[in-house]
Amino acid sequence: MAEPDKPAMAAAAAAGAAKTAGRSGRSTELPEHLKAYKGVWVFIEHDRGQVHTVSWELMGEARKLADKLGVDVSGVLMGGPADKLEDFAKEAYICGADHCYIMRDPVLQGYRNEPYTKGLTDLVNTHQPEILLLGATAMGRDLAGSVATTLGTGLTADCTELNIDGRALAATRPTFGGSLLCTIMTLAYRPQMATMRPRTAPMPRRDESRSGDIITMALGMIETDIVTKLLEFIPDANRNTVNLAYADIIVTGGKGLKNADNFKLVWDLARVLGAEVGATRAVTQAGWCESERQVGQTGKTVRPKLYIAAGVSGAIQHRVGMEASDIIVAINTDANAPIFDFAHHGIVGNALQVLPALTQAFAARLGKQVRKVA
Repeated sequence: MAEPDKPAMAAAAAAGAAKTAGRSGRSTELPEHLKAYKGVWVFIEHDRGQVHTVSWELMGEARKLADKLGVDVSGVLMGGPADKLEDFAKEAYICGADHCYIMRDPVLQGYRNEPYTKGLTDLVNTHQPEILLLGATAMGRDLAGSVATTLGTGLTADCTELNIDGRALAATRPTFGGSLLCTIMTLAYRPQMATMRPRTAPMPRRDESRSGDIITMALGMIETDIVTKLLEFIPDANRNTVNLAYADIIVTGGKGLKNADNFKLVWDLARVLGAEVGATRAVTQAGWCESERQVGQTGKTVRPKLYIAAGVSGAIQHRVGMEASDIIVAINTDANAPIFDFAHHGIVGNALQVLPALTQAFAARLGKQVRKVA
């Protein structure tokens, strides 16, 4: 019996490994017909005449990705007769877009999943972008999932970072309850899709001299084709007015404050600074603060000018929601707390003593400034 050719078997095994991904056995090589997909697209979300700021944040990220790939950036605008899509397109150019695809139809007046999914998938199949980005908002999450499913491609949700590896989109997001960060790539499918949470990326630098072209496309759908009907928009008069994601100053308290009464010290400092109050997941779960004020992977992503964290350990679940802040000041009794690894300034001390001292010092300082102005 002939001895097996071991070098040949090893070479064959290596070749097979290059074409498969893990135990799934799926190919990691991009099929020839998908190599024609080029360009980075951003779905521009708008409602009641206003574009959601996450769309412009994504436009800045798309510009960086496109420059690395040597391709153009395009915005996708869908809406009805009353929507100012051309005005939104001009703003998209200023924020970094080269082109805008506009789809206008009466059935697109107000968001519904069915017509928006058909419209966006038709645009993708016709013009073939290699990357499609959407905001991780209520609308963006709903639309991204249905579009990815319809196209049969991959979607990485709630990303904290986007980059290019070769020609693949490297999308980083928290996993295992936020305890780890993983980078996901869609190697054998196009377009590569990702959603990114508001305030994860900075607003792009505006260039008023930029302009671009508009490509229009019809939807080809009538009202009777759509199951869902949009009857009326009723604003929630009792909606919580917390605007944590866009606050310039945030004072956040963690479980290190021991109890709900001590958490009032956070509110005292926030009032003096004109700041919003934030909280960790442990604090909101304990009922010391409402869930709308939670910062972190399962809460809000923020990027204020000043972030004061009192009694916060700095676990990765919290870090991913606030590490983009301009200045982070940490107060903790534990000198080895993880938050000191990425805070700009640290105070090793008891927050129950430090917070009142800061409140008193800021009140005196700001009070003097007010008197000078007067």
